Amino acid sequence: MMSSSFDLSHLEELTSNAEQTQDDLLKEILTLNANTEYLRQFLHGSSDKTLFKKNVPVVSYEDVKSYIERVANGEPSDVISGGPITRFIKSTGTSGGKQKIFPINDEYIEQLGYVLNLRSLVISKYFNEIGVEQGKTMEFHFIRPESTTPSGLPLSLAFASFFMSDYFKNRPSKCNSEYTSPDQVILCPDSKQSLYCHLLCGLCQRDEVVRVGAAFAYSLVRAIDFLGNYWKELCGNIRSGHVSEWITNHNCRSSVSAILGGPNPILADVIEQECSHKSWEGIIARLWPKAKRIECIITGQMGQYIPILDFYSNKLPLGSTIYGSSESLFGINVDPLSKPQDVSYTFVPNLSYFEFLPVDHDGDMASIVDLVNVKLGCYYEPVVTNYFGLNRYLIGDILQVVGFYNSTPQFRFIRRKNVVLSVDIEATTEEDILKALAHVNLLLESSDVMLIGFTCYADISTFPGHYVFYWELKARGVNDVVEVDKKVFVKCCSVLEESFNVLYRRFRGQRGQDGSIGALEIRVVQQGTFDSLMEYFISQGGSTTQYKTPICINSSEALAVLENRVLDRFYSERSPSLET
Repeated sequence: MMSSSFDLSHLEELTSNAEQTQDDLLKEILTLNANTEYLRQFLHGSSDKTLFKKNVPVVSYEDVKSYIERVANGEPSDVISGGPITRFIKSTGTSGGKQKIFPINDEYIEQLGYVLNLRSLVISKYFNEIGVEQGKTMEFHFIRPESTTPSGLPLSLAFASFFMSDYFKNRPSKCNSEYTSPDQVILCPDSKQSLYCHLLCGLCQRDEVVRVGAAFAYSLVRAIDFLGNYWKELCGNIRSGHVSEWITNHNCRSSVSAILGGPNPILADVIEQECSHKSWEGIIARLWPKAKRIECIITGQMGQYIPILDFYSNKLPLGSTIYGSSESLFGINVDPLSKPQDVSYTFVPNLSYFEFLPVDHDGDMASIVDLVNVKLGCYYEPVVTNYFGLNRYLIGDILQVVGFYNSTPQFRFIRRKNVVLSVDIEATTEEDILKALAHVNLLLESSDVMLIGFTCYADISTFPGHYVFYWELKARGVNDVVEVDKKVFVKCCSVLEESFNVLYRRFRGQRGQDGSIGALEIRVVQQGTFDSLMEYFISQGGSTTQYKTPICINSSEALAVLENRVLDRFYSERSPSLET
């Protein structure tokens, strides 16, 4: 069990003795798990590191899925874990756009709490040194209702598991009211009610807020967009001292009413004045004038939201403090004042056993190295062995070694493997897109047009963001003019959405509700557009021989080539089904 009582000297000791810490941790994990059904076939009960590296294969989810599902379906934990499996967490889908489930127990929750405490110590050190006053954090945290595995074990996202745990509910800092929102708001299962109450609590305590944050940058941007739609109603609540009637969750309503306290027309006037400005530039800094920083994950696919957060906050420092995944927690940012483009994460060596596969390994798994043996400037994919049944598991992230903190390497997150499109925390891969296009082509076979070129991008210039597909069409008859049938192309939009993974469809919305992803759009472009796109890339140093139309466009100049030739736009008219 990890203690919550430690100081920064603990981090110094860990990172100075990373190799020994990692070796001791692997010994502990193998002693616990060597006799599981999975590891016994490779180790025959041994906990020897050399045998582990020689015999245990490097695996992906598909390799171990059947073992995990057996436990989820009710078989004993020792199929994969020497310790008890008491719950499962599901991934957000960033590993190839498909949700996965992973076994854990309460030690995972304590591990997450440990990392959050370590992060807080680092942040406090840096910001106390520059004279930041004490105050509260306005953080937008939410849960999704738990489901269960076939055997009845709880199943939820990692952060939801943490917030619903006794560890969080009984945390010592709870007495200090570190958040503007009471726990009842975080634990409200209705995300709209929860978000509204987060904002109401934050506005009521605006003079105490010194930090604004969320788990992901997108969540914070979405919260400000929500504020833009509801600020008048929020001001009305503050003015009258009563919470809106549509906040029906009893625990949420009563706890927020206590914070509201009673009528406060002066505060309502101040908020109304700020929100009435024609421009919302700096709205975070204006509504919460003592806020000194923004805390959320801004690396990887969340980097696209940095410009809009800068706009809303008057460029308050953006801190991306933790790197982790459903499979394992990895490390923290020991320099929370670093610029977004310079963020790196120092791996914490007592969390999991870490190995690293060079990106250019060419199938040679013998090139895998330990944590302390990575080389500066090189690119790796992390490989994790944890307490709960994952052994030499490929995470699917691409990292670059950018430095060392004591003897422990620091990594910059470069990208996810295979992820092409993302608006929220969903991830749509090249494979997903090609499969979806195959379904669309079946639909187009009954029409008089053919799809001869496509590309796409995630448009976040409006809220909610949405996927945009550029299509170049050709009539089936040689001399025929392309005739666009609106009904057909609206149907094509829907077919694409129905073809994407369940996380996309969930965030897209259901049963008439608005989601955090907007309606997919198809923009039909002039004939010859994709030839012009090729000419653009060749002008930038590409080769005609090796040119391939990018499945996803990230260049603003390349997008301009497409945008200047758009003829028609079509949108899906309903949210996709969540049925699998």
